[in-house]
Amino acid sequence: MFTLFLSSTENGLAGASRALRHSPDRVRDPFLDDGASPAGVLQLYFDSITALERAAANVRDAAEAEAMQVHRFAVAQPWPRVPPSYCTYLVAYEGPAEDEAAWLAHYLEHHPPLMAKLPQIRELEIYTPADWRCPAPLHRVRHLQRNKVAFDNSAALGAALDSPVRREMRADFAHFPPYRGRVTHYAMSTLVLQ
Repeated sequence: MFTLFLSSTENGLAGASRALRHSPDRVRDPFLDDGASPAGVLQLYFDSITALERAAANVRDAAEAEAMQVHRFAVAQPWPRVPPSYCTYLVAYEGPAEDEAAWLAHYLEHHPPLMAKLPQIRELEIYTPADWRCPAPLHRVRHLQRNKVAFDNSAALGAALDSPVRREMRADFAHFPPYRGRVTHYAMSTLVLQ
């Protein structure tokens, strides 16, 4: 499974198995304040990189675009049926890491088990870079890694961000392999488009 992140556009939905629009939300994070959220992020899911590239070729607006592989992790209480809207916390590690493969391996092994323990978490996905052909006029961006945790609403996200599990996650962050670059955390209101 692959996902395509696009900045503020709704073109390219054709061929997507799932489409989400993330818009800024307000949730207090007791540990971080990364400033204003992006104005909007469109996230499209595809079963193959070929389908993703085909959809990207149909995007007509100049937008930032990033293709990533999706790694889904089980949570204790997933939605029985995904609601039409919910609250998401989008995180992006810009990079670089001294050893990207070692950094990603460490992250994927150690951090998701902690994340999955967040109270009231409904969905957990980690995204790693995918090799793809980015067509003009899109502007290709590349992060070392992204992740997304989803909750029923902003109150549930706020409670999770101020939980003992979050403190464990912050402590684990100190043990990541050597890394430079910005890390951003944004609360977003998520609308299911398809």
